[in-house]
Amino acid sequence: MFLTRKHLSRRTVLRGAGAAIALPLLDAMIPAATALANTAAKPAPRLGFIFFAHGAVAHHWTPTTTGRDFTLPLILAPLEKYKSQMIIVSGTRNKAADSKSPHAIKAGTWLGCVAPAMSQFPQAGITADQIAAQHIGQTTTFPSLELCTEGGTGAVCDPHYGCSYGNTVSFRTPNQPLPMEFNPRTVFYRLFGQGDTSAERESIVMETGSTIDLVKEEAAALSRKLGPSDRALVSNYLESVREVERRVQQIKERDFSALPLPDAPVGVPNDFNEHLNIMFELLALAYQADLTRVATFMMSREVSMRTHNNVGVPEAFHPLSHHQEDPVKMDRLAKVQAYYSTVFARFLDRLASTPDGDGSLLDHSLLLYGSNMGNSNRHESDKLPSALFGRCYGRVKGGQHLVYPQDTPHANLLVTMLNRAGIPIESLGDSTGQFSEI
Repeated sequence: MFLTRKHLSRRTVLRGAGAAIALPLLDAMIPAATALANTAAKPAPRLGFIFFAHGAVAHHWTPTTTGRDFTLPLILAPLEKYKSQMIIVSGTRNKAADSKSPHAIKAGTWLGCVAPAMSQFPQAGITADQIAAQHIGQTTTFPSLELCTEGGTGAVCDPHYGCSYGNTVSFRTPNQPLPMEFNPRTVFYRLFGQGDTSAERESIVMETGSTIDLVKEEAAALSRKLGPSDRALVSNYLESVREVERRVQQIKERDFSALPLPDAPVGVPNDFNEHLNIMFELLALAYQADLTRVATFMMSREVSMRTHNNVGVPEAFHPLSHHQEDPVKMDRLAKVQAYYSTVFARFLDRLASTPDGDGSLLDHSLLLYGSNMGNSNRHESDKLPSALFGRCYGRVKGGQHLVYPQDTPHANLLVTMLNRAGIPIESLGDSTGQFSEI
C-alpha cells in the first residue's frame, strides 16, 4: 500500500492558452490510506491490435516445440526479451477472409471474423477493438485510436467487395469502417493540440511554437504540490511529449522545403523506420496519458509495394511475398518480417519502461501482434501468425507456445482477449469458445 497526502482527480489535465494535456497516473491520484488495487484510479487494461501484411514465413515464425520450452525463430527473435510475456498462438484460421479476392478483404476481416457481403458497400461485422471501445473506452478522450503508415489513395479494391476492407482493420458497425490516420502530425495535434478544429489547433501551435510551453505555468504549480516521485514522473512525461513535438516539427519543416508527393502530405516522414517509430511513440503517449485504452495499428497494408533497403531487401514487399516456395526468397521475406518485429520490440520497450500505477504500461496491456494471412504465396487465411504480449494485470499466462487443431477459429483468440480484459462477450464472428490455456 502507498499512502499519499494529497488526492488529485484521475482526470486532472494541465491547461493554458487553449491547450490541454492529460497526465499519467500519479501516486497523488490515489486516495490516502487506499490500496491501488481497490481504487478507481487503477488503470484499465490497454488493448492493442497490431497488424502486419502478407503473413509470416511459417518456419521462421513458428517454434518447433509447444508449451513453455521453446526457441524463438528468426521473425520472433527480436522479441526474445519479452518471451515471459509472450503467448504464440498457432493453428487458427479465419474463414471470413477466404475468398477469390486474395488481398482486398484480409485487413478488414481480421478483427471481425465475419465474411463480407459481395457488395460495393461495406457489410461485415463489428470488430473486436470496437467492442472493447464500447466497454472500456467510453470514459477516455478517444474511445479508440486507429493508426497506419500507408494511407492516401492506395486502397486495396475488388470489383465484388469494393474498397472498404483494404485500408482499415476497424469497423464501428457492420457498415461503418473507421479510417486510419497515417500522418503523425495530425495524430499529435489530435492528441495534444488545442482549438475546436484542426485548423484552429494548427494555427495556435504555429503562433506559440509549443504545446508544452502553453501549460508550463500550471505544470510548475502542480509540481510544487507533488511528492518527489510524482514530480519526476510528470517531468519525464512532459519531456516525452516535447520530444515527439520536436520530431513532428522537424518533419513538418523538412517536408515544407520539398515538393510533396500526392500520397505524402506534410508531416509524413520520408523515412519509413522513423514513421513507424513515431507512430508507436504517439500510441505509447496516448496509453500513458489514458487518452485511449483501445488502439489498432496497421504497420503495413496488403499489396504494399514498399521496399526495405534498410535491411538489405530491395524487392517490393508484395511481389516478394509471392515467394513460390523458393527458400532464398522466403529467407529474404522473413528478414523483412523480422524487421517489423524489431520495431514492435522497441514499442514494447517503451511500454515496459513506463510506470503505470503498481506496474508498467506493458504489465497492464494486452497486445495482439499478427496478420490475417498464413502462407502469403497461396493467400491462405489458415495457420495465422498470432502472438499476444503483456500481462493484462496478471490475467494471462505468458511464456507459452499454444498449437490448436486445424480450422480452430481465429475468433476464439479475440473472444479470449476481450474476456481477459474484463469485457463480457460470449461470441464474435464464427467463434466457438475461449482458449482456457491463455
